[in-house]
Amino acid sequence: MGLLEKLEKQKLKQHNTEVSTESEQKVTKSNPSPFVDEYYELKEKVHAGVIELINHEVANGNDVAENQKEYLLKSIEGLINANSTGISRAERLRIQKEIYNNVVGLGPLEPLLEDPDISEIMVNGPYNVYIERRGKLELSSTVFKDNEQLLNIITRIVTSVGRRIDEASPMVDARLLDGSRVNAVIPPIVLNGPTLTIRKFSKNALKASDLVKKSSLSPMMVSFLEACVRGKLNIIVSGGTGSGKTTLLNILSGFIPDTERIVTIEDAAELQLRQNHVVTMESRAANLEGVGQITIRELVRNALRMRPDRIVVGEVRSGETLDMLQAMNTGHDGSLTTAHANSPRDLMSRLETMVLMSGMELPIKAIREQVSSALDLVVQQARLRDGSRKIINISQVVGMEGDTITLQDLFVFKQKGLDSAGNIIGDFVSTGIRPTFLEKLSSNGVLVKDDWFKR
Repeated sequence: MGLLEKLEKQKLKQHNTEVSTESEQKVTKSNPSPFVDEYYELKEKVHAGVIELINHEVANGNDVAENQKEYLLKSIEGLINANSTGISRAERLRIQKEIYNNVVGLGPLEPLLEDPDISEIMVNGPYNVYIERRGKLELSSTVFKDNEQLLNIITRIVTSVGRRIDEASPMVDARLLDGSRVNAVIPPIVLNGPTLTIRKFSKNALKASDLVKKSSLSPMMVSFLEACVRGKLNIIVSGGTGSGKTTLLNILSGFIPDTERIVTIEDAAELQLRQNHVVTMESRAANLEGVGQITIRELVRNALRMRPDRIVVGEVRSGETLDMLQAMNTGHDGSLTTAHANSPRDLMSRLETMVLMSGMELPIKAIREQVSSALDLVVQQARLRDGSRKIINISQVVGMEGDTITLQDLFVFKQKGLDSAGNIIGDFVSTGIRPTFLEKLSSNGVLVKDDWFKR
């Protein structure tokens, strides 16, 4: 049977089937569904027709894969033409794209994912979708048909990377195919419908020069950080949520020479390293039987047996911090990671807490000595109130003075005020302190410039 015959058969079947209005009846006056419009019935008919057509092809052994975009678009176009009259060409194209996205894509999220100005998508139930555009939150006009459509899209995302979400496991971390970070929470944990948060990754990975253009740091700081990475310093990027830690970690990792073996460890693989010799590992949640979980801590331990030149951990949150510090202290120089903290000093306290979460009964002084001997540099990232992201501190870990870890700022961001548009203006300045690790950089063949440290 040809495609046109199938479409005519589908048209006849749809004509004899009463369109269900159950979803419209569920809509209350206090929360009207934006999908009850003049095109609702047409979209429902065509969507059902496409699903039946795909099922028919699959039943006959024909592979209707996602990459057969042209076939699906023509099928959708034929169904629209067979079921509608008096609709403009522009509206037909819009409906065609919406239905295609609902069938094989991520539905209403697709336009937001394609917009390069949007950095984060926050879905609070089907009718409230917020976005972050240039560092500012705003309510978008995007909506879902209902909770069921939103839940189907969440399930499609998490199953594509081997994760699951259901009432037994109502929270999940996942990623899109482009590396964008995804977090989803569904009822009964949340009361206002399925909640989805997507932190988008740029299709083209940001470079250090891009951060300079965005005034996130100065060219001199870029040169210094590159020297520190090439000189095999142990570096931790610290900052709050959404401050740009992973983006900066990706850029710093890009300074690692191509001749070295790199092992990356993450909850959901986000780093986009361009070197040839990279081993990427990702943690795994437990299965339905509650077994099979692989934690970050286990991956860090295993990485030590893989002959790495560098170990890059996406983020340390708990007991894996101890294993990471021990790796830094046992010959794996040049390791990189990130952690949540509001300042370099707060980071030292957080590291102590996370080491204690490993279950090891260690004295506080022993933990601090481990931290001070393992870490060389703390890079503090922050998202300021105007939405901009900047490196506000680059601090060296000097050592111990009594029971206290000593830190010294090498570069700081000094805020001057606001411009006419309300954006923060200021300067990145050197404190004039020469780091104690310059000899280590020189011994690793890295050029050090005195100009970097002039006040």
